[in-house]
Parts: sequence; C-alpha cells; structure tokens
Amino acid sequence: MNTFFVILIAIAMVATLGALLFGVVTMARGGEGSAQRSNKFMRYRVLLQAVAIGLFALLMLLTRS
Repeated sequence: MNTFFVILIAIAMVATLGALLFGVVTMARGGEGSAQRSNKFMRYRVLLQAVAIGLFALLMLLTRS
C-alpha cells in the first residue's frame, strides 16, 4: 500500500513540474492569448501541488505507528 502512495506522489510531483514548466514557457513566449494559457497552467500547478501534498499527508497518517 505504501508503494502505491509513493508512486502516486511521484506522479503528482512530475505532473506539477510539467504544469510549472509549461506555464513558464507559455508566459515567456508571449503572443496572443499567452497570459490566459499561462494562468491556466499555473492553476493546474496549484491543484496538482495540493494533490501531491494531500497524498503525502495521507501516506504519513497511514504509516504512523
């Protein structure tokens, strides 16, 4: 069970990093509509970051002895 949570946390962390990178690259490119797209990616980053932290907290609660 712990391995499952560790894998989910790793996936959430990689997804968070991907959303962050896409948001920064989109913002750096500029152009028409880039601010809206960059903002959307940053919202996804915050959501994914919350999921990763929640999974980590759940893992800590489950492994407490």
